[in-house]
Amino acid sequence: MGAGISKAPPAGPAVQDQEQLAERLQALEVKETTPHESDRDYVYVNGDAKQRPAGKYSPTVSISAAEQWEKELLQDPKNRLALAALSSNQIQNILTQRSVNISDTQNFNVKISLEGSPITNQRSSGRCWLFAATNVFRVPIMKKYNLKEFELSQAYLFFWDKLEKANYFLEQILDTVEEPLDGRLVQQLLSSPVGDGGQWDMVANLVEKYGLVPHHLYPDSFNAMNSSAMSSLITTKLRENALELRKLAGESGDVKSSVGGAKDKMMREIHLILTLMLGPPPNPNGEITWEYYDKDEKFGSLKTTPLKFAAELSSKATVHANAGSDIHELFSLVNDPRNPYGDQLRVSRLGNIIGMRGTRYVNVDMSTIKKACIGMLKEDLPVFFGSDVGKFLQSSAGIMDIDAIDYELGFNIRFGLSKAQRLMTGESQMTHAMVLTGVHVVDDKPVRWRVQNSWGDTAGTKGWFVMSDAWMDQFVYQAVIDPRFVSSDVRDVLKKEPRMYVAAHAPILFGNIMLM
Repeated sequence: MGAGISKAPPAGPAVQDQEQLAERLQALEVKETTPHESDRDYVYVNGDAKQRPAGKYSPTVSISAAEQWEKELLQDPKNRLALAALSSNQIQNILTQRSVNISDTQNFNVKISLEGSPITNQRSSGRCWLFAATNVFRVPIMKKYNLKEFELSQAYLFFWDKLEKANYFLEQILDTVEEPLDGRLVQQLLSSPVGDGGQWDMVANLVEKYGLVPHHLYPDSFNAMNSSAMSSLITTKLRENALELRKLAGESGDVKSSVGGAKDKMMREIHLILTLMLGPPPNPNGEITWEYYDKDEKFGSLKTTPLKFAAELSSKATVHANAGSDIHELFSLVNDPRNPYGDQLRVSRLGNIIGMRGTRYVNVDMSTIKKACIGMLKEDLPVFFGSDVGKFLQSSAGIMDIDAIDYELGFNIRFGLSKAQRLMTGESQMTHAMVLTGVHVVDDKPVRWRVQNSWGDTAGTKGWFVMSDAWMDQFVYQAVIDPRFVSSDVRDVLKKEPRMYVAAHAPILFGNIMLM
């Protein structure tokens, strides 16, 4: 979804120093009964009050005006204190609201009985979608085998995803040979041929074709944990391959039959890079032996294959252990307020495996998403979800709350964009996948949500985060749901003709939909 890798920001100054600076800012806040000078020029994007700033239009920046602005700015003692604080510290560390830290606690009256452990860590990679998905997949396995701790190999899926994405990219290049090289569509394809990110339907494809393996049978290599160098190398090679394929295709009337040998050589080179940097993965049909101890320290051993191991998620015993939920039947709800609710949304040329399902979403309002999430949590089921994690985030405290950081206090400015407007302008998009394992409900309304992240146990509360319900409304875009927890009307949307977006012209939410 996002182009960057979602990881926790670095730690800031000591908490005591931050609180002292924030308290001094708050103490200087003037309680005015008349509009502030800056308020008279404020333009409200949302809300009833709309004012136009007075003054003559100028197409250039005036030095004298900037000088006057600075003079007026620094006359206010609050702004002088803000200058001292904000110029020397991270914004979040100064403007954090202590009251939010107190109210956003790790206490929930609805929480699944087995959340899955240990807390996982994607390190410096964009694999959050694989971590969130495998954290969901492991729960029914842990229930079935009575395990205290268990982790599936994200690197195994990562290897095959990179190889499949390389093939998917080359097929898209061949399919667009009639498009101009400098056109928007081809340039979009070239921008990120094999990014780390992905989506729920992509991981579903991978599991169906390649299966799953326990983590210790294919652990992370250095380049799985630090993926940028490998991804950059593969991207460079694929861009070179793209030009070669377009040239070969232009020399023949029968495009795909004329490039078969060349494409096979290209794929073999990508496979070589992946194998040397990630290590040879288990064969999907080859036998593996999984040895484990259960909660009672009883030894167990299972001989299987990656594909058979994944198929167990739909076995009668596993479905029964997982409250009747078949992992392979889950699908995505999204909240995109720019588009009509009740539509199926898809993006052309967005996928990872040729011949398998593309990404698909049922667009619904947030109340439908939250109702389904609460229903799943009450039935002891974890929920995969996608959000714009960097907004109003306190990573060290593990808090996502729109009231967590008071920008108005520090800058005397306000933000008025709605969720739809943030999507329209590129201000927000899905960037990170995590897992819901609990919710606190008061008077039949959710107040806060318990979140399992994949940033290791040093972020948040030993790896656990809290999300306020108001933050969920504004920055959560997707939840992957068991069909039993939505109405038949919602389920039937999947049977409708989708609203299809061309990749290069897709709205921000879907055009950059790779969860990192």
